Amino acid sequence: MPTTLPLKYVYQFIEPGPVVLLVTALPGAKPNIMAMSWHMMVEFEPPLIACIVSSSNYSFAALHETGECVLAIPDAKLAEQVTGIGNCSGRTIDKFTEFRLTPLPGQHVMPPLVSECFVNLECRVVEIRFVNKYNMFILECIKGWAIPDKITVKTIHHHGFGTFTVDGETIHTSSKMP
Repeated sequence: MPTTLPLKYVYQFIEPGPVVLLVTALPGAKPNIMAMSWHMMVEFEPPLIACIVSSSNYSFAALHETGECVLAIPDAKLAEQVTGIGNCSGRTIDKFTEFRLTPLPGQHVMPPLVSECFVNLECRVVEIRFVNKYNMFILECIKGWAIPDKITVKTIHHHGFGTFTVDGETIHTSSKMP
């Protein structure tokens, strides 16, 4: 028989996708990295991604001011670093240095790519209508980077309080999508 689920735990079961690293950079400041799992696809072409960034996060001001970022997708081997990134603030720590990550220049945005991540997406903010009410930014991916031999690595999915699941078995079904 089901029991009541406290509403503060709902997010643990509705989390939409893999944890990503949101990389932002204010002019003249060191780039910052934020662990984020509150994101979703909005459109396929061009790729539009909605993401929630709390206004209390250091990354919020940079994303709002510059209108650009990188979404870097780590594999499961980076879980400890991802947790560390999510448990401290870029206001006081250079996260690239602290977590031994390598910044690489992007082609279209100021924030760097994360070399250790198997996918990096250069993005620009294209919609801020929902920022004041929900802290939701709509990003357009304008350039994607992938490490071809790592494209099938396992990603991590946040379930709260330091608990993650790792992608499981891959299954294939018939699909009419190209």
